[in-house]
Amino acid sequence: MNYKNIDEEVLTSVYKNAHIALQSISDIIGATDDKEMKDELQSEYDGYEDFIGKLSSYMREIGLEPKDIGMLQKAFMFTSIKMNTLADDSTSHIAELMIKGTVMGITELTEILNNHENELKENTVSFTKELLSLEETYEQQLKKLL
Repeated sequence: MNYKNIDEEVLTSVYKNAHIALQSISDIIGATDDKEMKDELQSEYDGYEDFIGKLSSYMREIGLEPKDIGMLQKAFMFTSIKMNTLADDSTSHIAELMIKGTVMGITELTEILNNHENELKENTVSFTKELLSLEETYEQQLKKLL
C-alpha cells in the first residue's frame, strides 16, 4: 500500500469513527431525562463536532472529500439504539451502551496506530491520537454514570 493511500484510508476511517459517535449521541440523547447524562452527551457531541470540523477542513485541504456514513448504517444504528433503550432507558444502561461504542472506537484507533503509525504522515497520526484521547476521556466520564 502506498504512502498516500494509507493516509487517505486512515483519515477516512478516523472521520467515520467520529461521525458514527456523533450520530449515536444524536440518536440516544432523547432517550434520557437524566440531566447529568444529557449534559455529558451534549458535551461529547460538541467535542466530536469540533473534531469533525477540524478534520473535515484538513481533509478538504489535501483534496480528500469526507464521506458521510450511509443511510442504511444510520437507520441500523437508530433502530439498534431504540431497541436497546425501549426496555431499559436508565442512565446506567445508556452509559453502558455509549461505553461499548466508545471502546469499539478506541480499539479501532489503537489498532491503526499500532499497525501503521510509522507509515503515516504526522498530521494523520495527530488526528488519530487526538480522537483516541477524546474517546478515552469520554469512556472515563461515562463510567461515572454507570
